[in-house]
Amino acid sequence: MSIEQLRSKYEVLAPFPDERQKRLWAGAEALAIGRGGISRVAQATGLARRTIQIGVNELRAGRDDPEPERLGAASSPHPTEGPQVGRRPVVYQRDRVRLPGAGRKPTEVKDPAILTTLEQLVENDVAGDPMGETRWVRTTLRRLSEQLTERGHQASHATVRRLLVKLGFEMRGNKRRQVHSKDPKRDEQFRYIASQRQRFKAAGLPVISVDTKKKELIGKFKNDGEAWCKEAEEVDEHDFPSTAECRAVPFGIYDLARNTGYVVVGVSNNTPEFAVKAIAGWWKQEGRLTYPRARELLILADGGGGNGSRARAWKQKLQECLCDTFGLEVTVCHYPPGCSKWNPVEHRLFSQRG
Repeated sequence: MSIEQLRSKYEVLAPFPDERQKRLWAGAEALAIGRGGISRVAQATGLARRTIQIGVNELRAGRDDPEPERLGAASSPHPTEGPQVGRRPVVYQRDRVRLPGAGRKPTEVKDPAILTTLEQLVENDVAGDPMGETRWVRTTLRRLSEQLTERGHQASHATVRRLLVKLGFEMRGNKRRQVHSKDPKRDEQFRYIASQRQRFKAAGLPVISVDTKKKELIGKFKNDGEAWCKEAEEVDEHDFPSTAECRAVPFGIYDLARNTGYVVVGVSNNTPEFAVKAIAGWWKQEGRLTYPRARELLILADGGGGNGSRARAWKQKLQECLCDTFGLEVTVCHYPPGCSKWNPVEHRLFSQRG
């Protein structure tokens, strides 16, 4: 069972069981998964690993309190105390469930501003899968914990993990093999992009993120999904590009300040001329009306494709179609190679479902 399925199941059950029932359910799920089950259940539900382990021990012992020897310690003379873990005694409950509101308050309840601060810290380090709903951050949990402490918010790396899940982030399931070594100047480029975004934002100037997305063949080809109809529509047996009527090329423009998107669908190739004409069309129809006093424009783009950093035609068309035509001063920031998922258009525009 995937982490997302576990999370969905827990969200449905969470309002009903009491504390003991929750840990028993979590323990049962961990036992059903097997190796690594406790970690996966903890990641999906936000429950402490120690709580899930107690539930596992209770299920294995077949009674409310787990046998001390199962936890690797001698028996305790007190019937309600378990073994010593470090310096803190483990206390088991028999026929009692805590009253609502008992226990320590969550960090975000004691310090409501911590979520806002955490969102601000990861704002420029967010990446996402445009074909799914997964988001992740570039900064490590321990580094985020240190940055929160510097801003007056105490939170361990485990708490940061829980808060990130609450904000909609997840752990990445896999990692592509790195063919090329990591560029030592990559972090410097990320910091430069962040400073440019901050400068334009503070001045009320437009910042857009652009990218070309997956191209689609137009014709009688099979697509996933179903629709209500009396008879299924027949499509070609094979998806040969040569039989397509055309190929749709979607080019997206995401306005960071307004949180709005603008998509142009062309039938040519992903050329610099097409990319610049799409941006010029956005500025003519929306941009200059929204930012009537703006004389500067910041464009965030990937390093390849029609808007690639090495494409001379891209720079020439920007000069001709944007700078000369509309009197704009255009600044372009390219993300480093292999970092396209950090481009905001990826996880803010193309991730949306129709």
